[in-house]
Amino acid sequence: IERAIVFARRTGLPVYLPPGTYQVNRHIIVDDVTIRGAGNWYTIIRGREVALPTPAPDGSLHTGVGFYGRDAADGGSRNVHLSDFAIEGDVRERIDTDQVNGIGGAMSDSTVDGLHLRHTKVGLWFDGPMRNVRVTDNIIVDQIADALNFHTGVTDSLVAGNFVRNTGDDGLAMWSEQTANARNTFAGNTVQSPVLANGIAVYGGGDNTVSGNLVADPVREGSAIHVGSRFGAEPFTGHLGITGNTTVRAGTWELNWKIGLGAIWFYALDRSIDASIEVTGDAYLDSTYNAIMLVSEWAVKDLYSINGVRFRDIRVDGTGTSVVSARTAGSASFRNVDARHVGAVGVNNCGSFHFTAAGSEFGLTDLGGNDGGWLADWQLPNTITCDDRPPVVPPPPPTRW
Repeated sequence: IERAIVFARRTGLPVYLPPGTYQVNRHIIVDDVTIRGAGNWYTIIRGREVALPTPAPDGSLHTGVGFYGRDAADGGSRNVHLSDFAIEGDVRERIDTDQVNGIGGAMSDSTVDGLHLRHTKVGLWFDGPMRNVRVTDNIIVDQIADALNFHTGVTDSLVAGNFVRNTGDDGLAMWSEQTANARNTFAGNTVQSPVLANGIAVYGGGDNTVSGNLVADPVREGSAIHVGSRFGAEPFTGHLGITGNTTVRAGTWELNWKIGLGAIWFYALDRSIDASIEVTGDAYLDSTYNAIMLVSEWAVKDLYSINGVRFRDIRVDGTGTSVVSARTAGSASFRNVDARHVGAVGVNNCGSFHFTAAGSEFGLTDLGGNDGGWLADWQLPNTITCDDRPPVVPPPPPTRW
């Protein structure tokens, strides 16, 4: 395969991988090349995880099957196009320093389309800075950790039409560690049953979009959609748009806090969240606990807040507890947020737990059209309605609105 890549780069031709199973037990480095299989049921690149005799400079203890761009520190790769084959690894233990992902490195101005990735640590882990990668119509299942992570300075990129199931960590993530991600879009993906963590997570960055995705059945300690100031991420800046997504049976029990999360969950741990954030047109169906949750870590609850999140044109059909649970200082506004089959008080407002005579430190603004009685006048702007562990009422199955 590597000799074919060298020949293809020299002649300007694509590499075609015919039907068959190919044994590959280390990274294939790709740059300025097109590699196309016969379809991801027919061309299978399969490999074992191999222990390295000494740790690699990046801390890896193992290598394994994967197509990798060059390191960003070495200039990264460009014009890489991978399509229509499967990558099947044999990763059985999560070691965070290991580079044993299906796709890795930095690949600017590149595309990944129609692959089937399974049994690697992360399906696609991109270490930027890099720009303009399009990841479309792939199947990413049975991963030890994430299905895809835009890590460190990934910009102007698209993840669309992918199917994700059974990840050991976030399904799809943007993690702005050290350098912010910006102007990326996760659109029209299906994410099912992340075993730990979230379906879709955004950790810092600016001007990113999460739109038209379906996320169902997170298993533990995560939500369908998560916006987190954590893991050393750069701050949220500019605009974050969360639009037209559907969540089903989301909002799990958090075993450390011993409370239920929301189908969508905002979390201020490392710093405040005060960028322009709009959540528009989402549907939160059959949420196990809350539909919407905003929380700061207890140790920093007097330092950080979540401010000015705007919710509009939302439908909530069934919650085990509340529509909104606030455990932070800050504010949010609501317009045309309709809810039915709500299991507890519509707003669980604890603020930052000082319970002052002036009310909660979290304020809610009613901009009108919020039907279903969940946001009553007496709750506004900041009535304390704090009951972290109300009885859970299983909602009925969602029905036509």
